Amino acid sequence: MDLVNILKLPALVIFAYMLGSVPWGFILTKLFTTLDIRQKGSGNIGATNVRRIAGNTLGIITLAGDVFKGAFPVYLAINLTGVNGFWAEIYVSLIAVSALSGHLFPVFLKFKSGGKGVATAAGCFIIISPIACFFAMLTFIMLICLCNRVSVGSLGAALILPVAVWKATNSKVLAMCAVFISIVIYLRHIENIKRLFSGTEPVI
Repeated sequence: MDLVNILKLPALVIFAYMLGSVPWGFILTKLFTTLDIRQKGSGNIGATNVRRIAGNTLGIITLAGDVFKGAFPVYLAINLTGVNGFWAEIYVSLIAVSALSGHLFPVFLKFKSGGKGVATAAGCFIIISPIACFFAMLTFIMLICLCNRVSVGSLGAALILPVAVWKATNSKVLAMCAVFISIVIYLRHIENIKRLFSGTEPVI
């Protein structure tokens, strides 16, 4: 790897975090409605709350934006280093975690009011392992159809993701990255889990 590409490595970590910090749900609802999405519904800036409060169109655009935040920096990382090899996998995982961290703790919202990470994680793994992401998304859709709750689909997809990544890539590094991200997603869904047990979680 030449010097120029070596210098790009730390810059891409910062870029991934900054791109991940772009709060699409907040921006879109501010632009096209009079609402502050942080004060409505669940208070979350992610696509589910945006769709519920501001309608399907803004919800879909928010979803696309949040997926892009994970996919684009990971795509750049893989093109910079390749996904094969221990250190390349470490770097790609670092970029994925950095993008997710921006989404969870966005600098543009003073590190508060971040999303729950599902769409951005999906964007990361669409690039890292499309096959694993397909099975996680299939789980997500099936559980939504069965339970009519986005949170159940999200938790199911997060549970299956590390296994799917391990089977698809045979990479301990990428599988551990998936484990870490799945744990983070579960932690961000603690309130949803409580509502599921109490029977008060909203349906779609």
